[in-house]
Amino acid sequence: MPSARWQPTGLIRASVVLHGLALLTWIAAPELWRWALGAVLGNHALLTLIGLWPRSHWLGPNCTRLPAAAAAKNKIALSIDDGPDPAVTPQVLDILDRYAVQATFFCVGEKAARHPELCREIVQRGHAVENHTQRHPHYFAFLGIAALTREIQAAQDTLAAITGRTPLFFRAPAGLRSPLLDPVLARLGLRLVAWTRRGFDTRTSDPAIVNRRLMQSLEAGAILLLHDGNSARSSSGVPVIVALLPTLLEAAAAAGLRFVTLADAL
Repeated sequence: MPSARWQPTGLIRASVVLHGLALLTWIAAPELWRWALGAVLGNHALLTLIGLWPRSHWLGPNCTRLPAAAAAKNKIALSIDDGPDPAVTPQVLDILDRYAVQATFFCVGEKAARHPELCREIVQRGHAVENHTQRHPHYFAFLGIAALTREIQAAQDTLAAITGRTPLFFRAPAGLRSPLLDPVLARLGLRLVAWTRRGFDTRTSDPAIVNRRLMQSLEAGAILLLHDGNSARSSSGVPVIVALLPTLLEAAAAAGLRFVTLADAL
């Protein structure tokens, strides 16, 4: 996907104006520096809080549902993060094959490089591989523009070299980001994707609870999030995604929903 011209949101434009006014205030009326500093710090606090809201659109375009045209055709998307995992991903792929379901795997570049054959198998079975950073750093939202670019571009290069296809979509680790991410994604030609509903299956070991969370958005146009990497285990030691996936897919089929990759729907 070619790079796009970055279009800052209204909030970002207002933040730039506020910083400019604060600087002018400090120059013209130094005695008011505390008020100027307070306004800037308050703005940064607001931007930080919004960055902690994965489904927010205030920092830039963010896909949280499939387009209306896709929903009208009863399409739904299953996205799977943090892999590939040699113990879990093959089981997930077998289940998806059994139900003839296509999914989108947001893969970590370093993991893909350790298991390239598994990453290629994902694509060979009809699924899509997209960008979930090179190293999945927990401090991702605090990186500067140069570091963000290196992290995301490295994953682009890694995944493209393995699969023969350059990713079109990006998901931030845990969905957390800063105002600096959107211009980087625009330059790299990537589209940010969050989700409609997630099951918190990396922290919840009861498949039934995770399944109930996902069922709340089991409707046309929804983007569901599960994990093959870092998956929690049930009391019997089964990865949560493996335990609940058949039930989820059967419920979707009964509702007349058809799973597609993000590339097919967007």
